[in-house]
Amino acid sequence: MFRLDGKLALVTGGSRGIGRATALALARQGAAVVVNYASNQTAAHSVVEEIRAAGGTAESLMFDVSDSAQVDDAIGDVVKRQGKLDILVANAGIAIDGLLLRLKDDDLDRLMAVNLRGPLACARAAMKSMVRARQGRIVFISSVIGEIGNAGQAAYASSKAGLLGLCKTLAREYGSRGITVNAVAPGLIDTDMTSRLDEPARKTISGTIPLGHFGKPEDVAAAVVYLVSDEAAYVTGHTLRVNGGMYV
Repeated sequence: MFRLDGKLALVTGGSRGIGRATALALARQGAAVVVNYASNQTAAHSVVEEIRAAGGTAESLMFDVSDSAQVDDAIGDVVKRQGKLDILVANAGIAIDGLLLRLKDDDLDRLMAVNLRGPLACARAAMKSMVRARQGRIVFISSVIGEIGNAGQAAYASSKAGLLGLCKTLAREYGSRGITVNAVAPGLIDTDMTSRLDEPARKTISGTIPLGHFGKPEDVAAAVVYLVSDEAAYVTGHTLRVNGGMYV
């Protein structure tokens, strides 16, 4: 089950955290993987080498998802070279926290450019090939914060909530072309974004999670694998929560 042999997948922000785990998981199921990164070439190459060492196929590709011209050129080049793009996992994202009254326009613009406009641009570029092929899988990595909100994260919550609306809309627009569009909303996951929390804060937060602990990037990756597989062919416009019961 969940095999992806012969499929080509692009994972944005694939050099670390959830993106890294997703790239590795897709490769284990047989997909060839394009690992996107914006700046950390060493980390991206490490993911590629790990996939190749396990007998898989992978390459790294640098582009900034917030620059639509770079997105169009990069994805267009992938399709030209490979002849297709079957799977897009729009994972790249940043967090800039702060109360709304203290939020600077530059920070707001940067966050929205990466977290919302970036996935939209990637989906738009990927759709061109998918529409022609009359098949494709798109998964947006949102967040539990986009569903419940969180003090001090007005911009981040807005960007992640926006992905849920984008997911539902694209599911309606392109379902007739054989393309499914879904989202995964992770809860508190052990990544670079949560590593800044000290131990007392982690314990306090863990106490609010029914399962009692943070999740792993691999937990999110497993959800993505399901959504892009043939077994999820009749699932679209859906948000799959991987949050340990933090929001149900």
